[in-house]
Amino acid sequence: MGVPLGRSFGWLWSAYAVSTYGTWIAFGAFPLIAVQVLHSPAFAVSLLGAAGLAVAAIVAVPFGPWVEHRAKRPVMIATDLVRFLAMASIPIAYFLGLLTYGQLLVVSVISGTAGIVFTAASGAYLKHLVRSDQLLDANGKFEGTNWVATAAGPPLGGALIGLLGPVITVAADALSFLLSALGVLRIRGDDVVAPSDADTRLRTTDLLNGWRFILHDSVLRRLFLNSVTVSGLIMATSPLLAVLLLGEYHFPPWQYGLAFGIPALGGFAGARLCARLVARYGRHRVILVSGWLRSIFPLGLAFVQPGIAGLLTVIVVEGLLITCMGIFNPINAAERLQRTPAHHAARVLTAWSVSSKLVQAVLMVIWGVLATLADPLAAITLSGVILLATPLLLPRRTQMPDVDDAQMSHSVGPR
Repeated sequence: MGVPLGRSFGWLWSAYAVSTYGTWIAFGAFPLIAVQVLHSPAFAVSLLGAAGLAVAAIVAVPFGPWVEHRAKRPVMIATDLVRFLAMASIPIAYFLGLLTYGQLLVVSVISGTAGIVFTAASGAYLKHLVRSDQLLDANGKFEGTNWVATAAGPPLGGALIGLLGPVITVAADALSFLLSALGVLRIRGDDVVAPSDADTRLRTTDLLNGWRFILHDSVLRRLFLNSVTVSGLIMATSPLLAVLLLGEYHFPPWQYGLAFGIPALGGFAGARLCARLVARYGRHRVILVSGWLRSIFPLGLAFVQPGIAGLLTVIVVEGLLITCMGIFNPINAAERLQRTPAHHAARVLTAWSVSSKLVQAVLMVIWGVLATLADPLAAITLSGVILLATPLLLPRRTQMPDVDDAQMSHSVGPR
């Protein structure tokens, strides 16, 4: 693999990369299948996204404490295989003439739940796999991979859909999870599990321990509230941008793809710069500046107009926003893992993911109603105005000192 964090990390990174590319290649395939194959109405297509997020988040709640008491690699392999089987059922049912909207909804919930569990297990395993001072570098690699996949995946998926149809892209996504499971299987070395004398019985109070830990730690509490709010407000406008650009402004699909594909490269650049900025300016200053900037730029979408000028506005605004996210997210992820004991990592990450997805689903519905009552551009503008207040939730310097910055960046050299 040739990665400085070791061969085992290389396999974990490769597993993440292949499944992420598969997911982004199949991005938008479910709505297309619902519309083109099953002829579902617009409300059913919207419900497919929101309900999948919300139900998956609720179903995943008990898995946080459950993952704590299990070896992490088998959990990652199992969840990858579950996602493979769920996604593979769609092309099988399609070719047998048995595909229904209900199956799409069930698969969305299963794959979403398995994704939350995989994230919790892989985050806990990453904390075990690399040293504390390497977490920023490791999370930067994951973040950069995600944004490159975000840029390259949808255009590749669009070409594949055009050539072979949306059902085949879902088959490609299913295959990516199988390859991810094989990558995790290649990891060698010990695993991380709970102490052998730990009580493995699941109690109702265990379900809330992840949130209790987050809210008890002042830095985690502020990062949690900021991250969940920002991601929810940004995701709430995503469907509205599609309606605005494709429906009201009549952007051709290739321009719409460019509007969100090109800016994703800024996320890759931000992830590559993150560790160097931390080494030079300190964690708190970098996370504060990038956090403020990512709350300011979305308001620029209020000035989107039809035509090439509007397209360039979206590309510039999204590019600046995603670059800041590429800088902010690895610090956020590293800080979260560093402040969480190993025996709490899975349930903390589960609580974080569950909350984020629930807030996204709720705000999508609320902003959909606002766009119906007013118009998409007004709803997008309101989201941008509210985002301006979110940096007030970021940790203060007294809560997040920079004394360990040198250690955090110790392993980061020229690449």
